[in-house]
Amino acid sequence: MGPVNQQNKKILSPLDKKPEDSNFDRPYYEIEKQEEESNGEALVEHLSDLRKQLIKSLIVFVLFLILVFTTMNRWFPYLTKGNELVVFGPFQIVKFYTSICVTLALGLSLPFLVHFMWQFVKPGLKSTEIRFLGLYSPAMFLLFIMGVAFGYFIVNPLSYHFLMEFGAVNFDVIVSAQEYVHFLIMTTVPLGFLFELPVVAMFLTSIGVLTSETMKKVRKWSYLVIAVLSALITPPDFISQLMVLIPMAILYEVSIYIVKRMEARQVAAQQAEMVSTE
Repeated sequence: MGPVNQQNKKILSPLDKKPEDSNFDRPYYEIEKQEEESNGEALVEHLSDLRKQLIKSLIVFVLFLILVFTTMNRWFPYLTKGNELVVFGPFQIVKFYTSICVTLALGLSLPFLVHFMWQFVKPGLKSTEIRFLGLYSPAMFLLFIMGVAFGYFIVNPLSYHFLMEFGAVNFDVIVSAQEYVHFLIMTTVPLGFLFELPVVAMFLTSIGVLTSETMKKVRKWSYLVIAVLSALITPPDFISQLMVLIPMAILYEVSIYIVKRMEARQVAAQQAEMVSTE
């Protein structure tokens, strides 16, 4: 066979074809070992990134903790609102100051902690999820602040004075600092999370899980769930529960309206795309 015939020779079987893949004709256990090593390296890199974000979160939290502790005498009167509180022993003072400073430092550092965690999970999210969280993260933070402010300025003082006056009929009421702070946290922080309802509804709508018609059909059951939650997160008095139930019902109706607007916008976008393709 001449050189010309060798150049024009056709490939009759896979054995005649030169392997271009680096894994060609390699034992299976070697290929599996290489994949395990690459997966292990990816896991180590992932954990290293998580460690980096956690360290940054811890640094921010410690800085805010130092700031809160050193400025305690300035903001403490706004916390107690002029109420007379007592402590039972020196250890109660340490426990009280520690708990309240940690709570405030955590609340102040929360936006930074969320940002650091966002940087960690962002590579594993879909483009639609990244777009949604990027657009509505400020709204989520604003709604959380509104919920906490609603609890601090409205729910907490009204429910506190109602319970104090109700107890003063038959008892000499003495409020400890620890109990007061626990009461303050329970009437503010949970409301901040409950006020996230519109954003949660928008997210479920954007991924196709929730519709406005579904929200209308389960409206009665939703109100029942809201009533149970308001009873769990508020003091056991009717005034506090009613003050939480009313704004949550309003937020639910607002969520239905927002979801309906999103659905109309999605339908309009689909129709515009169909017209452009035609």
